Amino acid sequence: MTWLSPEEWQAVRLSLAVALRSVAFGLPPAVLVAWLLARGRFPGRGLLDAFVHLPLVMPPVVIGWLLLVIFGIRGPVGAWLHDWLGVRLVFTTAGAALATGVMSFPLIVRAVRLSLDAVDPGLEEAARTLGAGPLDRFVTVTLPLITPGILSGAITAFAAGLGEFGAVITFASNIPGETQTLPLAIYSATQTPGGEATAARLAAFSFAMAVVGLLLAEFVGRRMQVLLGRAPR
Repeated sequence: MTWLSPEEWQAVRLSLAVALRSVAFGLPPAVLVAWLLARGRFPGRGLLDAFVHLPLVMPPVVIGWLLLVIFGIRGPVGAWLHDWLGVRLVFTTAGAALATGVMSFPLIVRAVRLSLDAVDPGLEEAARTLGAGPLDRFVTVTLPLITPGILSGAITAFAAGLGEFGAVITFASNIPGETQTLPLAIYSATQTPGGEATAARLAAFSFAMAVVGLLLAEFVGRRMQVLLGRAPR
């Protein structure tokens, strides 16, 4: 990375850390929500489905503003976290990870839900007839079969998180070394006289990471299908 300055490399490292944290904390609830949407039968399931996928269709700035209203120092959740636990999310790295996680959450849910829809119900029914309980069936049958979707969704969400801009800058601001991720650093460079070269370098690096992430997600998905005895399409 000799062609990146220390400040630029700092933005890259911060982007990787934020995207990783967003996926790590968002993956377990995403799997649970995907299972509820795929297998659950309850009133309001369609409303939950729409709510989960809102970040895909709403402007990221709106999502960031909503997070600011809810998790800001004076927000209903943010005030409680700050007053009782001493935790502040707004304008912090953790806040950037939260905003990124909210935006990439539907990507994981969709990938896992598609994998759940592809699972043969007969396999789970066979496990049930052999005495396996719901948790046992999920851990020993369902979870291994949906692992390709989980990994592909996680990698895709990680790659998407590297490029998140609107929600992060609205909720966490653009603070160098704290919340200035790679997209925000590119934006700052475009606003600086003579910053075209910096913006070009960072944009090229961002493009390369996005391509690698998407290729890796495809490779992992196909590889896991082979390991599970499925012929990749």
